[in-house]
Amino acid sequence: MSTAVPQEILDALTDVDMPKLPPEAGPSEAVRLAVVEVPVYRAGCVVVGSGAAGLRAAVEMKRRGDDVVIMSQSAWGGTSACSGSDKQTLHTANTADQGDNYKAMARAIRSGGAMDEDTAYVEAVGSSRMMASLQFLGLPLPQDPLGGTLRYQTDHDEVGRATSCGPRTSRLMVKVLAEEAIRLAVPFYNQATAVKILTEGEGADRHVVGILAMRAADRTEENPLGIALFVSDVIVLAAGGPGELYRDSVYPNGCFGSLGLALEAGVELVNLTESQFGIGTRREGFPWNLSGTYVQAIPHIYSVDADGVEHYFLAQYYRSTQELASNVFRKGYQWPFHATRTLDFGSSLVDLAISSETAAGRCVFMDFNRNPLPVPGDLPFSLERLDEDVRLYLGKAGASQDMPIDRLKHMNPLAIELYRRYKIDIAAEPLEFAVNNQHMNGGVMVDTWGRSNLAGCYAVGEAAGTHGVTRPGGAALNAGQVFGTRVAEHISASGRAKQAATGEISGVAETGITELLAVLRTESPLTVKSIRSDVQARMSEKAGIICDQQSVGQALFDAQKLNADIRAHGVAYGRAAEAVRGVQWRHMALASEAVLGALDFFIRNGGGSRGARAICDAEGQSLPLASAGPLEEYRFRTERQADRDAQIVVRLEGDEIRLATRANRTFDESARSFFERDWPAWLTGRIYDLDANN
Repeated sequence: MSTAVPQEILDALTDVDMPKLPPEAGPSEAVRLAVVEVPVYRAGCVVVGSGAAGLRAAVEMKRRGDDVVIMSQSAWGGTSACSGSDKQTLHTANTADQGDNYKAMARAIRSGGAMDEDTAYVEAVGSSRMMASLQFLGLPLPQDPLGGTLRYQTDHDEVGRATSCGPRTSRLMVKVLAEEAIRLAVPFYNQATAVKILTEGEGADRHVVGILAMRAADRTEENPLGIALFVSDVIVLAAGGPGELYRDSVYPNGCFGSLGLALEAGVELVNLTESQFGIGTRREGFPWNLSGTYVQAIPHIYSVDADGVEHYFLAQYYRSTQELASNVFRKGYQWPFHATRTLDFGSSLVDLAISSETAAGRCVFMDFNRNPLPVPGDLPFSLERLDEDVRLYLGKAGASQDMPIDRLKHMNPLAIELYRRYKIDIAAEPLEFAVNNQHMNGGVMVDTWGRSNLAGCYAVGEAAGTHGVTRPGGAALNAGQVFGTRVAEHISASGRAKQAATGEISGVAETGITELLAVLRTESPLTVKSIRSDVQARMSEKAGIICDQQSVGQALFDAQKLNADIRAHGVAYGRAAEAVRGVQWRHMALASEAVLGALDFFIRNGGGSRGARAICDAEGQSLPLASAGPLEEYRFRTERQADRDAQIVVRLEGDEIRLATRANRTFDESARSFFERDWPAWLTGRIYDLDANN
């Protein structure tokens, strides 16, 4: 590979070896519950998930003397450890000479709407501390000769707050945090899938008392499914987003998240209408986002039909070669689909065109060995004939090479090397890709300390619904670190996790196990495969970037029927490992109904188009244009300000999904702290608001 970057640097930033887990601690006891004898593990707090956010919470709790354990379905196998992009972004506060301050950053984070203003400020003001602590742990963020962190502009970022270690930023974050967790002797329970949250009490007094898991290590003749009981008054949900919800997804395989788990426990969710969709390679091969320099190199994009004929389809949408090439470039920092960017020949018209091609059964490719072909009747591609913002960016980057592969090699050799590690040589052959689901912006509704409505249950990272409609690229990684720390601070201040829980919860656990076993039936007509196919096809085809009221309504009806069938017949399984998947797909079916229910509620009440989706409507006010004329089939509703100022809350009551709206929490930017006045609140712990939902 011709590059000035030493091979050992390429290796370190693309092949990130994770630490070996320490031996697991055994159970403290075993009890016979329902029809099985289960091992009992006791802890002050159970963190569900071993990604960057969960590890941060565990590390910060352990540092404060709390008794904390980590439960992981697959350590180092989740989204944080397995996802990335050309130069995966960490979004943190920049320097004042870039026009930055925490309040301005908070405004940028929440600018898409449907986000709590106080949460945005918490993320902004905590970002400097998070970046510094990650650097202290060894995260290799790039610097200039005087020690300043190198920055660039990313999506929904007007100041340039982005920085990166390369394609594997989040995996490197997991690595340094995991090493710290192991150094602090945080116990890990790997290959353990959380399947049911256990609670006691009624109404506002209901609280967490433990969690049921299924573990291969705990399978015995007496307990063939490996059910284990974790007794704890505090849990932190950090299991990421529902990656398996969509067929067309850039998530790593096996990412189920915890939305269904939370719903079953009565935890309220919020903003489930909000996701991110964008271009990336499919999960059947090597799922990866194609943002940043992949498209800033301006490769040739085309489709191939069933007869092997190439189609230069983008030329049907843009009016000139310059306009087409400039918008391919802009997908680098306008990566997520946004309905408004389909207008005025914007960059999301690229997503719309790609989605249309794949829906027609064609495969879409980008070729780094060809520049974009000219739009018929126009001049050929030239680096001198690009929109001013694009031309200036490439000029500053020194990307004046003739071919896209050489421009990419100059700007980001790691982007080429990363695919090569997975036996894909983008320097030699075209790369197939599509528009995929990438991130859930909604999730568990939490306050500024990460608390849910269920006492003792916290949520961080992608499991928490804190991200609003849009967010700057990398803001989610920052949010997970900020709230991982705040959750730890709050739990530690409460004193509830200083030692392992000692409560007797056999009755609650027995009921939970009975309910769990009732879902798993060897003779059910519903299999994991059939449920997966049903859910994923429905979500990708009816709840992707293009939606309409009738299709979403029908999809919701079908999702409700599937869940009714699961309640009536259960989920079939053969081997014990299939039983785990059966519970997870029960949760995904429930999460799917919740997402579609929120989306149907939003559309039926007049909701318009924004970050995740275009809501198509024959009476819609916005009409995307193509070079050949209006795209009437994609006419869509515009967004209303009222929808930006509120969020949709979802909860499960019995077997019914209930929906409501609440206003965004506000933040008074004029308020200023005063040391002598406010210091006592910190000294006494009043800042933690421990009397509320402790």
